[in-house]
Amino acid sequence: MTDSVKKVVLAYSGGLDTSVILRWLQEVYGCEVVTFTADLGQGEELGPARAKAEMMGVREIHIEDLREEFVRDYVFPMFRANALYEGVYLLGTSIARPLIAKRLIEIAHETGADAVAHGATGKGNDQVRFELSCYALDPDIRIIAPWREWDLGSREKLIAYAESRQIPIPRGKRGEPPYSTDANLLHISYEGRALEDPWVEPEEEMFTRTVDPRRAPDEPEYLEIDFARGDPVAVNGEPLSPARLLARLNEIAGRHGVGRVDLVENRYVGMKSRGVYETPGGTVLLAAHRAIESITLDRGAAHLKDELMPRYAELVYNGYWFAPEREMLQALIDRSQETVTGTVRLKLYKGGLQVVGRRSPHSLYSEEHATFEQDTVYDQRDAEGFIRLNALRLRIRGRVQNPYGGRR
Repeated sequence: MTDSVKKVVLAYSGGLDTSVILRWLQEVYGCEVVTFTADLGQGEELGPARAKAEMMGVREIHIEDLREEFVRDYVFPMFRANALYEGVYLLGTSIARPLIAKRLIEIAHETGADAVAHGATGKGNDQVRFELSCYALDPDIRIIAPWREWDLGSREKLIAYAESRQIPIPRGKRGEPPYSTDANLLHISYEGRALEDPWVEPEEEMFTRTVDPRRAPDEPEYLEIDFARGDPVAVNGEPLSPARLLARLNEIAGRHGVGRVDLVENRYVGMKSRGVYETPGGTVLLAAHRAIESITLDRGAAHLKDELMPRYAELVYNGYWFAPEREMLQALIDRSQETVTGTVRLKLYKGGLQVVGRRSPHSLYSEEHATFEQDTVYDQRDAEGFIRLNALRLRIRGRVQNPYGGRR
């Protein structure tokens, strides 16, 4: 019942959708609305969100800089797993949702609210991510998802609702942008409208974080990243906090056109969706992390991580960050990172990224064993017995089933 909610915490951006939701909650539920706006490094000025909320009668306004927590406690743990959804997507939107949900629940308890609300649509993944996270943290919380309740099912209806109630409409909304975006310090995504035809190439003017590779510098740039226990801690020898480090990688990789992805992914709700993503710093970070692991992880540990990675990535994508199975996988992954310390050198050039060096005090790489020159530590004759033992089952099967079995 709509009259059972007295106070609700709304995940609020100040844009058209959440501004309409704010007024709709006040009118339909007759409740007090508390707004929460998270600064996750989306690159937008958040002052207007506060001013707009005040104008709409909101008394409790929470605007929080969560960039360091976002990168330290969510992005970096995910990158320890080398997570890629369906082998391509670096999960930039997915990994931001559990942190937003966590703060929604915390603010609800701090302010005595009995419900939380979000602006995710009923067709997307974000509704699932927000709500699974909220229920995991507070099983009894009331969640309001206006897009599943109201009849404002089009951009035109939202604009008409806003105009009828003197809600300021952000510039450009009247003309309907060619795509929708979501941004944070890890990435920016583009979906919908002009991109809904998977055959149509996105226009170059759409990209905001990476230059056109054709216009990138004509000389390659070399970059060094230092790791400690699986996490990056310095760029080109300069120690940086998690958020500052990712921002620095975004800047460097962006000017070389590194980090663009165009994919069709399988949404958790069942449909396929085409998205274009810019993840410049994350693309560099993934390549560097895999490179430092290549010399510090035992083969069995590295291969086990690669086997588990798709499952981990799917859990993050589907919204199960606070699920026990993700936490169990994280514990295993974090245990593997104890010796993942060292430095990786990379070369960036016109959209390309190449690992060109790696070193570590815990390196398992033995030049003495790997050399093609003469050595005294590896007896090549040992390989004969190794091969014969591994071939035993194949030879037995071959004598029985293969067309040449038993022939000399």
